Amino acid sequence: MTQKLRKVLHISLALMVVAAFAMIIGGCTPPGEKGGEEEGTPKVTEYKIGAIFSVTGKASFLGDPEKKTVEMLVEQINAAGGINGIPIKAIIEDDAGLEDKTKQAAARLIEKEEVLAIIGPSRSGNTMAIKDMMGEKKVPLISCAAAEAIVNPVNPWVFKTPQKDSFVATKILSYMKDHSITNIAVLYGNTGFGQQGLKQIKSLAPKFNVTVAFEEAFQPAATDGDIETLLTKVKSAGDIQAIVDWTILPTQSVIPKKMKALEMANIVLFQSHGFGNIKYVRDAGAAANGIIFPAGRLLVAAKLPDSNPQKALLVKYKDEYEKKYGGDVSTFGGHAYDAFTILVEAIKVAGADRQGIRDAIENIKDFPGTGGVFTFSKEDHNGLDINSLEMLTVRNEQFDLLNP
Repeated sequence: MTQKLRKVLHISLALMVVAAFAMIIGGCTPPGEKGGEEEGTPKVTEYKIGAIFSVTGKASFLGDPEKKTVEMLVEQINAAGGINGIPIKAIIEDDAGLEDKTKQAAARLIEKEEVLAIIGPSRSGNTMAIKDMMGEKKVPLISCAAAEAIVNPVNPWVFKTPQKDSFVATKILSYMKDHSITNIAVLYGNTGFGQQGLKQIKSLAPKFNVTVAFEEAFQPAATDGDIETLLTKVKSAGDIQAIVDWTILPTQSVIPKKMKALEMANIVLFQSHGFGNIKYVRDAGAAANGIIFPAGRLLVAAKLPDSNPQKALLVKYKDEYEKKYGGDVSTFGGHAYDAFTILVEAIKVAGADRQGIRDAIENIKDFPGTGGVFTFSKEDHNGLDINSLEMLTVRNEQFDLLNP
């Protein structure tokens, strides 16, 4: 063999070794990162998620604390090094409470921004407007809205963090049974949330020997005069022992004030879990005292015993939020806290893979949040049980445990 031929062979062998080594190195990407296993695909440099909240419009009391909560958490997690060393980026869309804008925002986040998952929307009707889209596009959604129809029937790609309507209705009706309340009126906002609330109350009432003797919806644009007219009808309807007001609208403050003006002190006022904002109490003033409602424990975090497994988390979130933004924490911001932290937990497991994230959420067990301790399954995309709710009341214009 000539010296020249020997040199060519040595060079060829060296090139083969280098190529083989490059192939090995190219396959060593972090587990769970989308595209890392395909040759030529760039490494993930950020985890991009979407959020759709009603930051402006009539439901801004929902979306504003949700937006602020997510921004605060993104800042915290990135300051601590991101998720598995990779920063997270949240693209937040404002749907102004309008369903058409929700659809447009979801399409933009999925198609243009190519987000891994979406948190929100804030409202039940807006969530229902994109529920099917999320399944069709195979993008995980963790809603911050409450209606049970969001997760029943189950869409494999859709989850939610607020407690189920049926649990809330059961807590209210159970209290009524224990206190011999049998004849009630149901007033509800003519929205997806209000309609679902009426449905649950009417469906479950017979099991608790409660009769819905009066029911009527009011429009989102209802005036104080409209509410006074409605309550006058209730007062004339006969032996009404209690009113259930199921809405997220500002009328939650108007109803107790008008009941006081109409001298309806003999009728107990129950609110839904949509009452979880101290602003409603302040707007109603002393008329809010005595209102009863089920909600998560965030509103009374400081009053919980130290042995409560949620207390430390609740107090920490409340203190951090109020220190950063100056306003009061609400259960609505808490829903976004839960949605975000659940999504982060799933990304830790699955990386930048939508299917993997969906699967990881469905397999989360015993995960503490502001709304309760979450355990998801194939059949349960809410992850909370009825014990996640506490019966609360208003005393001295402050939220308090009904039975301290």
